[in-house]
Amino acid sequence: MAKILVMTDLHITPEGQTIIGLDPGARLEAGLAHAGKAHPDADRLVLMGDLTHHGTAEEYARLKSALSDLPWPVTLMIGNHDTRAGFLACFPEAPTDTNCFVQSCVELDDVRLICLDTHQTDPDVEHSGTLCPARLTWLEEALSNSEKPCLVFLHHPPFDTGFTGMDRIGLTNAPDLRRVLTRHAQVAHVFAGHIHRTITASIGGLPITVFKSPCHQMPMILGEEGSGHSVDEPGAYGIILTQGDSVVVHFEDFTLPEQDVDHY
Repeated sequence: MAKILVMTDLHITPEGQTIIGLDPGARLEAGLAHAGKAHPDADRLVLMGDLTHHGTAEEYARLKSALSDLPWPVTLMIGNHDTRAGFLACFPEAPTDTNCFVQSCVELDDVRLICLDTHQTDPDVEHSGTLCPARLTWLEEALSNSEKPCLVFLHHPPFDTGFTGMDRIGLTNAPDLRRVLTRHAQVAHVFAGHIHRTITASIGGLPITVFKSPCHQMPMILGEEGSGHSVDEPGAYGIILTQGDSVVVHFEDFTLPEQDVDHY
């Protein structure tokens, strides 16, 4: 069995700057400490984009410091709040494809992780994402040459979630991605972030999970416009367990008060 930890939408700011009164760097460090104590046996940590709030060198440097001396290997992805050039300047060792998109495959014993880059440098709609033909071709090859079940990770969800404002800045060519994914039986599960909400869905037969943020969350305002809404709810991360083609997903709110565990 593999255990994969997932965090998304970190939104790291410079020291002293907050989002709705929350320090994203401190929340990340609290989440990493919680996961390190509860899941030191995890095989990998995947960070699914919006690593920083503005994509600045100072923010990436703060993130890099927070990620030092972790008990797991880390896979980094980028989202709409990131900059590809700024990310690669701070993390030049990060794997990229031949077009310098931040895309990679990670091989675990019984599963392949495929991590996509949905960042769009000059989107028609600010903060929306895309997977251009080159990135989709790379994905097709990564799926075709895998003999293992595949978990696919991307920042922007490949479907409309019901959060109208966020869906307007979603993945602009989601149907193209879903057509690629549904052609391959190896796809066991799809994971995304961006919304700052826990969501599970089945779209065209694809099982999809969206994770909350370690920092601030989207209020439950289905059908309403706007994408800048934030609420101080518990920070969270995900835990994925795999065994063959079986995938189990858990959600951990780590900023709740600790409680004694009673046995009955």
